[in-house]
Amino acid sequence: MRRDTFLKSLAALAAAGALPLSARAAANVKMMIPANPGGGWDTTGRALGKALNDAKVADTVTYDNKGGAAGALGLAQFVNGSKGDANALMVMGSVMLGGIITGKPPVKLEQATPIARLTTEYNVFVLPSNSPFKTMKDVIDQLKKDPGSVKWGGGSRGATEHIAAAMIAQKVGADPSKINYVAFRGGGEATAAILGGNVTIGGSGYSEFAEYIAAGKMKAIAVTSGQRLPGINVPTLKEQGIDVEIGNWRGVYGAPGISAEQRKALTDMVLAAMKSASWAESLKKNDWTPAVLSGDAFAKFVDDDFASLRAIMTKSGMV
Repeated sequence: MRRDTFLKSLAALAAAGALPLSARAAANVKMMIPANPGGGWDTTGRALGKALNDAKVADTVTYDNKGGAAGALGLAQFVNGSKGDANALMVMGSVMLGGIITGKPPVKLEQATPIARLTTEYNVFVLPSNSPFKTMKDVIDQLKKDPGSVKWGGGSRGATEHIAAAMIAQKVGADPSKINYVAFRGGGEATAAILGGNVTIGGSGYSEFAEYIAAGKMKAIAVTSGQRLPGINVPTLKEQGIDVEIGNWRGVYGAPGISAEQRKALTDMVLAAMKSASWAESLKKNDWTPAVLSGDAFAKFVDDDFASLRAIMTKSGMV
């Protein structure tokens, strides 16, 4: 093959994203974070960006925070502004599915391209230090007597801690539609409400409450994982006779309209990043549980989770 013909062929393969990672120039990734700085999606997006750099599959990563409506505003900007961009990524997760179900935004998640699920972070339920309740059983007993008297504090309406509260009510025989859930715009507001005793019980990812639990300012009474979290001596809901397990999973999507080859190249980049030392450090630091799933298997998981969440949220009156 003539040298000029070979170079043209190489360029065409690179443009299509069909070359192996080792044969391509590292990408300039644009990361949409559909949340304000400082929260779980922001931490995830920036950790992934660092890992992409660390794995040498991205030269640069730029970040665009667009918070609001449980991620729907960022989703709309991503869908409308990134069509065909093979280097665009958007952080998303179970909270976005809940937000789409309740908010019914004008754009659909299906317009973007599924890439990979990254992690699951399980919720911990905590009591204020001055609470008259001591255990999850105490909370459940009160829930059965008067569901509305138990104020559950957490993230946005439809967040995993909101859905977990509805699932708990359903499993213990209380009316999930009578759950008294107080949604806060960010982790800081929810933390302040719990510390101030303005809610009965609060829920979030363990990492958000860890320092307050360690300092004795909050009492951890249950985690939503199937088994106890490593190094965290807090009983699961299942241990306490409540058959509920739910994780706040997070993943990434690519832009609408990218080719199958470009999707594979983007997926390979993300999977390479998750093998980096940087990503391992982020998992440990944030108490994230690895939950890697990519390609069509990830797309099916999202579809199934949508259906499951919609059923739970309809029963509890969220929809």
